[in-house]
Amino acid sequence: MKKTILLYSFALAFLVFALKFLEYRYFVHDVSLEFYIGILAIFFTTLGIWAGLRLTRKKVVIVGPEFTLNEAELHRLGISKREHEVLELMARGLSNQEIADRLFVSLNTIKTHISNLFLKLEVGRRTQAIQKGKELRLIP
Repeated sequence: MKKTILLYSFALAFLVFALKFLEYRYFVHDVSLEFYIGILAIFFTTLGIWAGLRLTRKKVVIVGPEFTLNEAELHRLGISKREHEVLELMARGLSNQEIADRLFVSLNTIKTHISNLFLKLEVGRRTQAIQKGKELRLIP
């Protein structure tokens, strides 16, 4: 953050210097006003393009190793396909109602799936279920 602030500070200092220099040159030499306005327009256009490219640059996200589902553990625990879907949606942070809406089932059905997951994973809370699901490689 400090680097960005310093970079913009130097850019603004250079801009002020350039404006004062052009002002001095304008009084010393008899050049038309349109010439100085054109130079300023080119400078500000270049500065705007540079700042826009710098601020809108896409950030590179380093992705870890690919996720592989541990199907053996899924079958060992007896987790159904629908319960696995509910676990994935819980890991994304969706509420029970949002999960029900997304899967086109009732809220009570989701609650039943979640309680079955809690029993099969031997946990008591959603966060514990998500953590155990990640440890067992059931969800990414």
